Amino acid sequence: MAFVSLKAWKARSAEQAALAGRLKAEIATALALGPADALTLNAIACPDPGCPDIETVVLVMRDREPTRAFRIRRPMESIEAADIAAVAEEESQRRAVGTV
Repeated sequence: MAFVSLKAWKARSAEQAALAGRLKAEIATALALGPADALTLNAIACPDPGCPDIETVVLVMRDREPTRAFRIRRPMESIEAADIAAVAEEESQRRAVGTV
């Protein structure tokens, strides 16, 4: 196990927080979320074969609607505009048919 200095850990944490904030803003815009809506972004380990070690899970919580989860099969650092557009499209389809 490699030793990580506190200074390096804090710098990495700040970078991750800034990236997550930017992605949340981009996703919220793509989904046209209102002031009563919320979303979270989490990096989790992906146990599925063929999946990267880390994937990103987006939870969309719209006012008076069930929470919907979306998986982006890449770490936050690798998310592209096409991934955000795919989440927006999937969310739109699921809302249209009323599925979680």
